[in-house]
Amino acid sequence: MKPTTINTLRTGASAVCTSAALLFTPMLSGVAMAQDNPQVGSPSLSAVDQKFVEVATQSSSTEIDTAKLALKQSSDKDVKSFARHMIVDHTKLTVQLKAAAPKGVKVPKDNTDPAVIQALQGLKGKAFDEAYIKQVGIEGHQKAVAAFREEANTGNNADLKKAAQKALPTIEGHLKMAQDLAAKKGVAQ
Repeated sequence: MKPTTINTLRTGASAVCTSAALLFTPMLSGVAMAQDNPQVGSPSLSAVDQKFVEVATQSSSTEIDTAKLALKQSSDKDVKSFARHMIVDHTKLTVQLKAAAPKGVKVPKDNTDPAVIQALQGLKGKAFDEAYIKQVGIEGHQKAVAAFREEANTGNNADLKKAAQKALPTIEGHLKMAQDLAAKKGVAQ
């Protein structure tokens, strides 16, 4: 080969290497940053937002699972109607929460409170109805309303805050339904 051909090949190879280095430098520095700072590339939630995700998922999971239990263990048509309503609404709320959560944030699928399930499992008839209305309908929704209000007022993640604001009237409506059901059935509040 002629010396000019070799020089041309060297110059071309050098240009390719330089171009490749320029292309991959941002990627490599991003990898280095991710290794130095584990938060890069993975979303983190504030304590308020994280608490909301945990409470909201546990509330919805518990509502759905105890409502299914109510359909089996209650003989009261009003309690069963309330339970069916809870299954439909809390299933929708769970989907909305998952959609609002930042990408990469794990939203628990089944986060049911085992203590509530255990308290209700051995009960049937009127005893079940009273416990279900009081523990799940009223107390559970009071906790949920507080969590959704806190997120709506002080949440840091805009999407979660918006989801809480949108869902709050539904949760408040559930509490009102439970209170009305308790009054109708003579369950102490």
